[in-house]
Amino acid sequence: MAAVKNIDKKQVPRLEMRGIHKEFGATIALGDVTFSVQPGEVHALVGENGAGKSTLMKILSGAYTANSGEMWLDGQPYFPKNPLDGRLQGVAMIYQELSLAPHLTVEENIMLGVEPVKNGFIRQKEVRKKALQAIEKFDHPELQPDTVVGDLTVGAQQLVEIGRSLAIGCRVLVFDEPTSSLSQKDITRLFEIITSLKKQDISIIYISHFLEEVQEIADRLTVLRDGSVVGSASTEDIATNEIVRMMVGREVKDLYPHSNRTPGNVVLSVKNLSGMKKPLAANLDLHRGEVLGICGLVGAGRTELMRTIFGLDPVKAGEIKIGIYAGKASPLQRWESGSGMLSENRKDEGLALNMSLADNTTLSRLRGFGPGNLVFPKKQEKATQKWIDMLDIRCRDAGQRVGDLSGGNQQKAAFARLLQHDVDILLLDEPTRGIDVAAKAKLYAVIDEIASGTGNYSGSPRAILVISSYLPELLGICDRIAVMSRGILSPAKPVAEVDEHQLMLAATGQEKLS
Repeated sequence: MAAVKNIDKKQVPRLEMRGIHKEFGATIALGDVTFSVQPGEVHALVGENGAGKSTLMKILSGAYTANSGEMWLDGQPYFPKNPLDGRLQGVAMIYQELSLAPHLTVEENIMLGVEPVKNGFIRQKEVRKKALQAIEKFDHPELQPDTVVGDLTVGAQQLVEIGRSLAIGCRVLVFDEPTSSLSQKDITRLFEIITSLKKQDISIIYISHFLEEVQEIADRLTVLRDGSVVGSASTEDIATNEIVRMMVGREVKDLYPHSNRTPGNVVLSVKNLSGMKKPLAANLDLHRGEVLGICGLVGAGRTELMRTIFGLDPVKAGEIKIGIYAGKASPLQRWESGSGMLSENRKDEGLALNMSLADNTTLSRLRGFGPGNLVFPKKQEKATQKWIDMLDIRCRDAGQRVGDLSGGNQQKAAFARLLQHDVDILLLDEPTRGIDVAAKAKLYAVIDEIASGTGNYSGSPRAILVISSYLPELLGICDRIAVMSRGILSPAKPVAEVDEHQLMLAATGQEKLS
């Protein structure tokens, strides 16, 4: 090992992980994974949920210890004792769920845990100096040392997280699904910052389910499947279809299936609707047998519109009519009238993480699982098994705790509740956020079958209202699309009459959708 120290640094990868093996009981999470990143390189790590990406990165950060394998940083052995030790050695993680203290200021967050101390007292001047050095790298006027982090936008908070990493002199920076909650403007800014970090010789590991982002920002990519590396390539030399094939182990054809759909009667009608804050004005008609999409920037009022329709937020003015009923309604009444909502925030609003998959799937309709008010778990589990098989939910059994499932399988579990409840109207807010390509393909197929009344869901077609920030998704699965801009919903247009460019212009308020 001593010989490695004398090798020219330029010939040594910034980071090497060799033969990393990790077991959890009888489960092999990683099987002898080898992975490397060069100085000043953006290397993407892609794979399905459960492929081993998070486990590999937790070993890199020091949160987990591998059963076997070696790690090297700039040619020197790297053995982090814990995540703080990993940060101090130059490896920083920026997770999808930001690890900031929202009640503290920007400078306090940046220096948290690494404050310079003399004689037991924090050296405030040095804290301010280092914090300023970190945030001066970003052209963002919101980032002031004394600003409380909780008052910042999500995009600005992410910059604070990056600033924390730069303040301690990181050499390897890991981004885990960094754009899932960002606006297009913030995504553009983030990519500019990543490009700047590359020029500073900082190595970037980029994890994302958005393959078009991977091909835009990454130099190389490595694909994990079932805990093993199945291939690496330059992003210039590999097509998206090939990446998907490597991820799932098979061809994924017709990612956006679109059966023949015949729109029927109007099942949901919204007239001149406004909420207490948003939406400001919304009109729409949703027909049985169609998928109606709503796009718009983060904060435009899309989620508020759906929450108002479902009775979660109050109506300020206007009318919501479901079937023949128009008037105020609670979420319980919406369920009883045949509509169900899938929240964009599945962990806080969509699932009871400490309860079983069977409990979560049947929670909104427990009738029929026993006499009177009794509920027989075996009957719950039998009913849930149908959706486990149909949605390909990867779990031990219907009794497994939902919080122990991967993100994609949690999303399928939340979706299964709507199917178990047998709703006529499905309100889907970011239904594929944070899940992998294979899980998306499964949900797209289910949405198509529900809307068309075909396949496993043959019978009466259902109506689906879907919100998504991913325009190719909306253009692929929807029949019509409306745009929410600054609280105002545009008229819906057939997908054949719009494209991504027109939708983005309408979302940013530059042009009306016509």
